[in-house]
Amino acid sequence: MGLGQSIRDTFLYQRGHLFGWLPVGMAIGIAVFFGLRFEPSVVLIATVLAAGGIASLSVRYVDERVSPLLVLGAMIALGFVLAGWRAQSVAGPVIDWRYYGPVEGRIVGMDRSGSDAVRLTLDRVKLDRVSPDETPTRVRISLHGDATLGVVPSPGLRVMTTAHLSPPGGPVEPGGFDFQRHAWFAELGAVGYTRVPLVAISAPRFDLRQVVFGIRMRASARVQEVLPGDVGGFAAAVTTGDRSGISQDGLDDLRASNTAHLLAISGLHMGLLSGFVFGLLRLIFALIPLIALHWPARKMAAVGALAAASIYLALSGGNVATERAFVMVAVALCAILIDRRAISLRAVAIAALIVLSLRPEALMGPGFQMSFAATTALVAVFGWMRDAQWQLGPKWAQPIIGVVLSSAIAGLATAPIGAAHFNAIAHYGLIANLASVPLMGVLIIPAAVLALVLAPFGAEAVGLWLMGAGLQWILWVADWVSSLEGARGYVPGPGPWVLPLMAVGALFVILWQGRVRFAGGVAMVGALMLWQSGGRPTVLIADTGGLVGVMTDAGRALSKPKGAGFVARNWLENDGEGIDQEAAAARWPDDVPVIHLSGKRALAAFSGCAPGQIVVVNGTLEGAQEAECLVLDATVLRKTGSVAVLGQGADAKLITARDVTGDRMWSGWRRYAAPALVISHTDLTLALSQE
Repeated sequence: MGLGQSIRDTFLYQRGHLFGWLPVGMAIGIAVFFGLRFEPSVVLIATVLAAGGIASLSVRYVDERVSPLLVLGAMIALGFVLAGWRAQSVAGPVIDWRYYGPVEGRIVGMDRSGSDAVRLTLDRVKLDRVSPDETPTRVRISLHGDATLGVVPSPGLRVMTTAHLSPPGGPVEPGGFDFQRHAWFAELGAVGYTRVPLVAISAPRFDLRQVVFGIRMRASARVQEVLPGDVGGFAAAVTTGDRSGISQDGLDDLRASNTAHLLAISGLHMGLLSGFVFGLLRLIFALIPLIALHWPARKMAAVGALAAASIYLALSGGNVATERAFVMVAVALCAILIDRRAISLRAVAIAALIVLSLRPEALMGPGFQMSFAATTALVAVFGWMRDAQWQLGPKWAQPIIGVVLSSAIAGLATAPIGAAHFNAIAHYGLIANLASVPLMGVLIIPAAVLALVLAPFGAEAVGLWLMGAGLQWILWVADWVSSLEGARGYVPGPGPWVLPLMAVGALFVILWQGRVRFAGGVAMVGALMLWQSGGRPTVLIADTGGLVGVMTDAGRALSKPKGAGFVARNWLENDGEGIDQEAAAARWPDDVPVIHLSGKRALAAFSGCAPGQIVVVNGTLEGAQEAECLVLDATVLRKTGSVAVLGQGADAKLITARDVTGDRMWSGWRRYAAPALVISHTDLTLALSQE
């Protein structure tokens, strides 16, 4: 048998099972676009689009041995082009300086920052002495101090304050989370804070989105009025998507117990809601003989469930996670309408295609990855069990066994992704989820539906009280589990190829037919080994020069105990450590070849440096070009972003955030000529040459 015949037989054997690879191809194209270190030109995007079109048109004219490969190539091209189109469609001005002055805009978003401050998103922005062409489409401002004493923020209200604004920050370390890219797709051109009270400029004008936003906020306020404290904050998050009402302590308990996903309106909530409404309507229709005997009750119930899911989508704010969950539920319900299997890998693939077409950037975030990892794993495992006709124990125990198995499968599928993005593992997360998730379907979601039905009659408190009882239990479980010794573990961040290799291996196991599929397991094991073998940087330098971290035998040592807390927390988490900044600062050695000058006094007292040293300045150092050591001050770091030194001695290698992300439209570095940072000695001595 020749190679060509073998390939043909392989693809013939896969016939009917290749549809699931379409979103994989699209995802590859999207990943290639975001992985580029340069901004692709219009000519390049047009060339890729043409190549994809030719490949798709050629499918019917070529041999079956190559047609699947042409389709995969066309999907890769489509993903690349969609990502490029999406990046261009959200393009807007981004300030490239630090602004302090009047800020005026309309409130279109309200949430809380990581420091628990109220945070507002404004559109239709006006800045003092800034032309409209340079004014960001949206800005996000945290309210600190006296800022909370002004007018009470409300949806659609046009407000003014005096604020500090700056460009969205880059990765806290090379290869880290790229907030600049995230802000670009959120159309945020500036972020900052204010300590000045808000002043109302004009009342909200009619705008359908703002009307829905206002309904959400009023519903959230009513929920928290009936259910005070973290219970009310939890209930508001589940019903309206407003997570500002839950305290940082409560949120930390939920994270430590791996139940924080219950806060986000995701596939679980949307699935439970639509499933409950679907089942309830089918029961009601079955009790009405005219409908049960003469009408398609099942399809009518699906339409009703789809309507309920749509209302839930609007009421919850329609964020990316909820939108993704709605798409998945809508695909399943539409499958019922056309007499197809509602839950299948094909349905999951269709949902992924829709989500990636609408928001290609979602592929790079943990929400999309964890959501589809859990869904794909659950559908695949239960599909294998159905085909093999496996029984989940006796009938009376099947619901319990099903919940346990579902939690275990979903937890196993999402654990590597969660650990990679958040550097934490909840060791007792399965226990917490087994004690919490069933209550969501049995009590909390039905109670939320009851509250919504009773709201027009002013009796929503009945449903909210029942809902609160269930949420109180979940919070108690989270508090108990998080207090157990060793409840949370930390792992170092993986290299850039770990998750892609693991995902490809898992997809090969699930989607490929035949024994060769288990080769995907080899790829997954290889990814874990690659994760284990990866090392952390010897030196880390923040993009502002405000913090330096040096790896010691005891772990990461930080240059100061306070300030740049967000950067410090991320560095330590990426190292796989659970200590605070103050403890890490106590490790700072006396003989480290890095001098950190923070503040005017330290800068004034600086008398020079010797070869073999790195000087980091959170300002500008005069005469930096003539220094014998490497000086990284604000002028240089503005062009490079955060800096890392990998290895020591002869193997030392310096990389910057700019080296990793490249000069993309969202990076903000394209306006600067990049400085060349070159290792010139073996003892971490570095030399700087300007281009």
